[in-house]
Amino acid sequence: MGPGHEPLPRKPAVLPPVLRAWLGLVAALAVVVVVVVGVLYAGHSEPGGVDRWIVQPAADSVGPPWRYVALGTDFLGEPGGAAALVGAAVTGCLLLRRPRAAVLVVAGTGLSVGAATLLKHLVGRTIHGDGNLSYPSGHTAFLTALALVVALFAAGRLGLGRTVGTSLVLAASLVAGAAMGWTQVALGAHYPTDVLGGWCTALAVVPATAWLVDRVADGGRRERR
Repeated sequence: MGPGHEPLPRKPAVLPPVLRAWLGLVAALAVVVVVVVGVLYAGHSEPGGVDRWIVQPAADSVGPPWRYVALGTDFLGEPGGAAALVGAAVTGCLLLRRPRAAVLVVAGTGLSVGAATLLKHLVGRTIHGDGNLSYPSGHTAFLTALALVVALFAAGRLGLGRTVGTSLVLAASLVAGAAMGWTQVALGAHYPTDVLGGWCTALAVVPATAWLVDRVADGGRRERR
């Protein structure tokens, strides 16, 4: 930095420094779960023992009025609903002057869904026919990823400490993952272990993506000094 040049102000990180160690550990454990469950059920077309213990997956297993709730929640993971949620989140980030968070909304959700799609083809688990790849649940990965991004943003903006911030992030991911997971199992679209895989996929992808966004943004900032 030459004489007379003021240092550029540091932009808020999308992965708050106080949360990096804990969320890094969570992400590593999530990777292990995704891999282990994927290996256990690779090529399967029936529910496993854990799935049957939780519930016997079947199409149309929930009736009105909860079926309408399930269909409404399921729409949030469909292209139209997902685009609306992402658009609203990006708009909110830009209005609050947090462009880095807006990038994470798109990258975090997109990479989570992309990873789930890739894993589906690698694992090859199906439900209700050979053409219906099921592991992991992309709908669950998407909504969990979006909840994680929003919670990370809130934790950073509120300046939450490690314990409270980590609790908020994990609670948000659990609520979102449980809501979409229940929907997918209730509608017969996924086995419970598919839902677990989708949830863990987002837990693995989003912290890593947030760290990468910060690294790229801060690297560009240093180059402009």
